Amino acid sequence: MTETGPIRTPRLTLEPLAVEHAAQMAEALADPALHTFIGGSPATAGELRDRYARMVAGPPPGGDDAWLNWVIRLDGEEGPVGYVQATLTAGRAYVAWVVGTPWQGRGVAVEAALALLAWLRERGVQTVVATIHPDHAASSAVARRIGLVPTDARVDGEVVWRSE
Repeated sequence: MTETGPIRTPRLTLEPLAVEHAAQMAEALADPALHTFIGGSPATAGELRDRYARMVAGPPPGGDDAWLNWVIRLDGEEGPVGYVQATLTAGRAYVAWVVGTPWQGRGVAVEAALALLAWLRERGVQTVVATIHPDHAASSAVARRIGLVPTDARVDGEVVWRSE
């Protein structure tokens, strides 16, 4: 299931991640406030180029994991506005979404995450998991909207959300 193509919604295109997205993604994710809950600090275009080269190459040989990554393009915007990703392992998908600060509050994360989940379910994935910082109300709201529920489990201090 590592072959991906674009995923379309009424106003978004999820485009498979490419190294060439690095410069535009560095701009989209440049707000330090965006990293309050996801950690780290804004990456430079060069750092993202290196990271994306590793991601596009996929996980190390010998494992059963698949790394799937898309940039989010919003109709009417010049470049990408964020990304969604899924790590597939042992029949389950660990998902994440990040939308740049200027595009938050417009339903982009929900629309992109719903499209990702539909794509995964069409390919037989039943269990979807996300880990979210307990104080990240916006991301928790996205998780609820896409049908995930919080559990009592924690991973590195983050709440584990699961599909029912």
